[in-house]
Amino acid sequence: MPIYEYRCPNGDVFERFQSMTAPAPEVCDVCGTGPVELVLYPVAIHYKGSGFYSTDYGKGKKKEGGDSGGTSSDSKPAESKPAEKKAAASGDSST
Repeated sequence: MPIYEYRCPNGDVFERFQSMTAPAPEVCDVCGTGPVELVLYPVAIHYKGSGFYSTDYGKGKKKEGGDSGGTSSDSKPAESKPAEKKAAASGDSST
């Protein structure tokens, strides 16, 4: 059975251990005023796996540009070098 938390108009908060089909209380258990309202809390969500966080996207490009520690002009040659190596490697295997 779940525990429900209720709040009265005076600001008193109390809990009830009751079944889901049980009716909500009409008056506060602390001060006796009513009506009471159900207090809702956000649910904790845990994302697991890759692709859920902003740090997971573009790891390769950020890693190459970030390791040089230079300006944006320094990162451009670093990005073009792997492309040149791939082109040279594919050209060597075809001959």
